[in-house]
Amino acid sequence: QVQVVESGGRLVQAGDSLRLSCAASGRTFSSSSMGWFRQAPGQERECVASRNWNGHTYYADSVKGRFTISRDVAKNTMWLQMDSLKPEDTANYYCAAKRGFTAVAAVRPQEYDFWGQGTQVTVSS
Repeated sequence: QVQVVESGGRLVQAGDSLRLSCAASGRTFSSSSMGWFRQAPGQERECVASRNWNGHTYYADSVKGRFTISRDVAKNTMWLQMDSLKPEDTANYYCAAKRGFTAVAAVRPQEYDFWGQGTQVTVSS
């Protein structure tokens, strides 16, 4: 049984910073990519940032320069530092983990095997 648990979402004001955390646990679990996705009502789930086991990193254009993903591969933990938050960053944020090893960070939702329940981030203007 693999569990992915994210935390840290809350209500903040525009311009504030927030740090999300994610931990993946399970017997003999190893993860190639871990990623942060978000989904706002009526919109598709999108990859915000992902990081591969070898350090390859992806950021969506909308968050480049504002968000930073970091990861402890050995401990299957991951963080998303979000700075200069905007109202359009409001969404439910999900942590995801991909089993197996690939050369680049995965960015499509269907590539990921395990998902957390989500943590709500709301940015007020």
